Amino acid sequence: MSLLNEFTKGIVKENPLFRLVLGMCPSLAITTSVDNGLGMGAAFTAVLLASNIVISAMRKIIPDSVRIPAYIVIIASFVTMIDLAMHAYTPDLYKSLGIFIPLIVVNCIILGRAEAFANRNSIVPSIMDALGMGLGFTLALVLVCTFREVLGAGTFMGHTLLPESKSAILMILPPGGFVTLGCMLGFLNKVQGKTA
Repeated sequence: MSLLNEFTKGIVKENPLFRLVLGMCPSLAITTSVDNGLGMGAAFTAVLLASNIVISAMRKIIPDSVRIPAYIVIIASFVTMIDLAMHAYTPDLYKSLGIFIPLIVVNCIILGRAEAFANRNSIVPSIMDALGMGLGFTLALVLVCTFREVLGAGTFMGHTLLPESKSAILMILPPGGFVTLGCMLGFLNKVQGKTA
């Protein structure tokens, strides 16, 4: 198992959003602008990286009977640090992401990576796994955000691309998240079916 393989699997083969279909709540709720997607992706990646490192380093110390509660405490500690840092340094993004920053604690991707990977591997492969999964999740969020922002608001990162009369407001409303994600999953499944 090579380190490059550990890194790339989270981007394509085991992409958390498009292949594993995990982390749906933040993916559908905050993907109305690319700024939100980048912010959530960065916060997610930072928490995943830090928690994977600590869990991998402590995997032989943590007893099996308290493994999951210990993981949640470790993850919650890093989420709290990220939450406070975002509140202090990026208040607009903090307000925009709202409750979804603290909810990273219970994100099934992070807990799943802790249980399935960091608990069973040394620190360096766990770092590569976290970076790959974080980058894959961030890219997926940005892709969904791009479609929703351009089609729904007619903008891209604050720059106007379409006149307001040409935008479809539905795309930045909650149903637009389901429509966008459903179309993307359908397209990816079609492409994967042809390549198989």
